[in-house]
Amino acid sequence: MTETAAVPADLLLDERDKFEVDDRVAYFNTAQISPLLRSVRAAAEAALDRRAAAHTLTSRDWFADVDQLRAAYATLLGTRAECIALTPASSYGLATVAANITVPHGSRVVVLKDEFPSNYYTWERFARQHDAELVVVSREPGQTWTDAVLAQIDERASVVAVPNVHWTNGSLVDLVRVADAAHGVHARLVIDASQSLGVMSLDLDRLRPDALVAVGYKWLLGPYSLGPLYIDSSLHGGEPLEQNWISRAGSDDFSGLAAYRTEYRPGAERYDVGERTNYQLTPMALAAIRQLNAWRPERIAPSLRRRTDAIAAGLERLGLSVEPADARGPHIIGVSFPGDALPRVAESLQRAGVSLSVRSTSLRIAPHLHTTDADVQRLLEAVAAAL
Repeated sequence: MTETAAVPADLLLDERDKFEVDDRVAYFNTAQISPLLRSVRAAAEAALDRRAAAHTLTSRDWFADVDQLRAAYATLLGTRAECIALTPASSYGLATVAANITVPHGSRVVVLKDEFPSNYYTWERFARQHDAELVVVSREPGQTWTDAVLAQIDERASVVAVPNVHWTNGSLVDLVRVADAAHGVHARLVIDASQSLGVMSLDLDRLRPDALVAVGYKWLLGPYSLGPLYIDSSLHGGEPLEQNWISRAGSDDFSGLAAYRTEYRPGAERYDVGERTNYQLTPMALAAIRQLNAWRPERIAPSLRRRTDAIAAGLERLGLSVEPADARGPHIIGVSFPGDALPRVAESLQRAGVSLSVRSTSLRIAPHLHTTDADVQRLLEAVAAAL
């Protein structure tokens, strides 16, 4: 008689009721955009009611939710609120970082091959502006992204801009090893955590990045156009991309706004996007981050690892290859198919009501805590039907 493996007591196994999900669809597309949490939808509806009652808004309302959201992001990242700016996109955050650092002529800026376009375009332009070399790291067969990146970090490296997992297929980058190498040659370390923050714990005290960006609408389970930018205190004296009124010192005194100030509000707040109050989106983002902080990444990651390991095992039974667990993130699986099978598989999945994405040459599978055993079975049966 085979014994069933015990499930650790702290795993999150039954959270589907917290999500707005359609039972007719098996949703594996969180890496593109997450389904809404019910609490986030409720926050959106309450925010519209509040915005509709414009006469009830006070000067403090321009700051209160923003302050709470900044603190909630800081809790998720294990840092101080003064290191968090609010941005509308990863491209905005990356542009802010690029505008506030300089590098020697002829130095090297390191990015991954097939990196997300916003990251690539930012550093390609930065390299041209500073007469630096853009180094696009490729993997050799059987090589990890970590080893490929480490091979390109030497005394010429001035910026290392990497994700925690590759956005196309979830392949892991060991940020601790990369951070140690970057710091060893005094290179700037910039992390795009858009495909990991909210699932994977990040020890910023250990990594010591110069900056970290993330979008709010994927693994942070929040709205589009609002996410965090972590900025190390060494860059708190820089120049923001725009000169909005609310980031200036004394902006909470509405009667004195025309008494122009040269100073900014403290810390990373100077880098906040204009109209950062955003009465509609900020409460949604705050509700999402509060739920993530209640669940905690150290419980979310192993819960999703259990799910993706089961998917990987099912794909391997179909004769397909996926990267081993220690070479991929806990929440995303990328699988490639032989010959011209990928279009057939994608069509079969669509017919079966399985929602996911094709990115580069990979079928990208990205479940979350709403995913059920029945969803996984539907996924595997649709793949099998096309092979």
